[in-house]
Amino acid sequence: MRVILSESSILIGTYRFFMRILFLFAVIFASAAYIAAQGGKAEPNRIDFAKGGSGATLTGTLSNSQEMEYVFSASKGQTVTIKMSNTKLFDYRVFNQENDFETEFDSSPTSSFELPADGEYLLFVRKKMVQRPRRARFSLSITIK
Repeated sequence: MRVILSESSILIGTYRFFMRILFLFAVIFASAAYIAAQGGKAEPNRIDFAKGGSGATLTGTLSNSQEMEYVFSASKGQTVTIKMSNTKLFDYRVFNQENDFETEFDSSPTSSFELPADGEYLLFVRKKMVQRPRRARFSLSITIK
């Protein structure tokens, strides 16, 4: 049996091949864009103090080893006081890269420290790795004076 291919059938086959390649690249590009959008780090939650106020209470739910990030503005010489309700399950730390300021993760019920400079400070709350409960709710109070 002899197969004769016409010029038009070769063109159609070539066209289908290139359309499949184009479709494959479109799927790869869309998948990469979706993955990149999902994998980015979320912006920290801004702590806004009530007008004339100097404190705020933060609450949230975290699973083992998960962190929640907050950001607040403060001035040089101000004292930050943090009170954590459940230090058996959570710890916290404050960080500012520009001023080379960083506390260790702290499990104290209350912690106070003076800030070295004006700026934006990050507050991290982390759920400790424990057998049970794997997921828990925290409550943290922050006061700046």
